[in-house]
Amino acid sequence: MLSGSLADMRFTTGVSSTRSWEPAAVTADTSDLHYWLHWRVALCALWVLGCVAVAAYLIWRHEGPGADRRPGASAGGGKERRPGVLYDDEAWRPCLPDIHPAWLLGYRLISFFVLLSLLIVIVISDGGNIFYYYTQWTFILVTIYFGLGTALSIYGCSRFADENAGAARTDMELGSYVARVAVSTTKSRFDGEDGTREIAGFWGYLLQVIYQTNAGAVMLTDCVFWFIIFPFLTIKDYNLNFLLIGMHSVNAVFLLGEAALNSLRFPWFRIAYFFLWTALYVVFQWIVHASNPLWWPYPFLDLSANLAPLWYFAVAIMQLPCYVVFRLVIKLKHHLLTRWFPGSAVR
Repeated sequence: MLSGSLADMRFTTGVSSTRSWEPAAVTADTSDLHYWLHWRVALCALWVLGCVAVAAYLIWRHEGPGADRRPGASAGGGKERRPGVLYDDEAWRPCLPDIHPAWLLGYRLISFFVLLSLLIVIVISDGGNIFYYYTQWTFILVTIYFGLGTALSIYGCSRFADENAGAARTDMELGSYVARVAVSTTKSRFDGEDGTREIAGFWGYLLQVIYQTNAGAVMLTDCVFWFIIFPFLTIKDYNLNFLLIGMHSVNAVFLLGEAALNSLRFPWFRIAYFFLWTALYVVFQWIVHASNPLWWPYPFLDLSANLAPLWYFAVAIMQLPCYVVFRLVIKLKHHLLTRWFPGSAVR
């Protein structure tokens, strides 16, 4: 069914009257009520609503100030840190204390401009229809992440400079011993040794949520393209161009580099936002197609296909390994840094 649907699609490279991602024909009239009154639609809707329900439960159980008191939640008694807590400096500090925050700022700034430039070129080349695709949705979200991360890193570098200036003034006014005490106090506040670290605000938590949403969405996007769509398209004399390669590789490269540098936590339950992101895209597609008889951006989203419930279920299940793989990358980073820098406080 997938290969048959892909055979009806026309893909081009370079300048053409047909957009490079636009199918040649509409498979069915999606604005017809009978299209939606079918058991396949109900079963696909069940998979989507199931993901939304799981996401809603995880957010209710683990997010917010009252999470510890909810049934089944892991309480953070005493000085134990809850998995969902984010400290303010973790949004802009690198994973090793010896790395200056300016390095993370520079990486985020370069990533933001490269991604934004590539996005602008793609919009100019292929037009507004590209925003029907999950790839572009995720690419925009990754770009927003690096833009917000750049802003928070600028704030963090300013704060870091103020802390160093304050330590230097203490050294000059009160002597080296008191200065060492002041620097030790500042370090303990950032490293969480005395329980006085400042909790992140709205923008810090938003950065972390977007980061974890991107982690799953980028993996899902690239895996579906390179392991499902691309193998079929190569049979149909499909040629890759620079923009397609960039959209399905640069996002992952920059995000993995970010994961290697930053100190953001990666609590497992925030897979909920990844579930919601994917479900939002699917519901958006349903609303658009119920209003207008348009082509489906991905053949396996077509609800008239006999294997549609299977494809929807497969994509729902694929979200789990995509998120887990990225989480394993984070754990591998911590393991390697702990071994290579045993005396450093790896964040």
